Amino acid sequence: MKLHYYPATDSLYIELSEFSSTDSQEVAPGIVLDFDNDGHLVGIDIDHAGQVVDLSSLEALGLPLATLRAV
Repeated sequence: MKLHYYPATDSLYIELSEFSSTDSQEVAPGIVLDFDNDGHLVGIDIDHAGQVVDLSSLEALGLPLATLRAV
C-alpha cells in the first residue's frame, strides 16, 4: 500500500494494489474508489484531503509490515 499526496491539488491517493484501475465510482463528493478488471478495490482518491482527513500524522497499528519506507 502506498500513500500519494499532491499538495498542488490537496489530494490524497491511497494505492491499495499495483493493478491498474479500469473503473471508478464516486461514493461521496470528492471521494472516488478505483477498481480493477475483476472489480477489486485498487485505490481511493480523496480530493481536498486536508479538509477531510488529518494529514498531520500517520500511524500503522498492528500491521504485519515487511518494510516501511518514507520517501
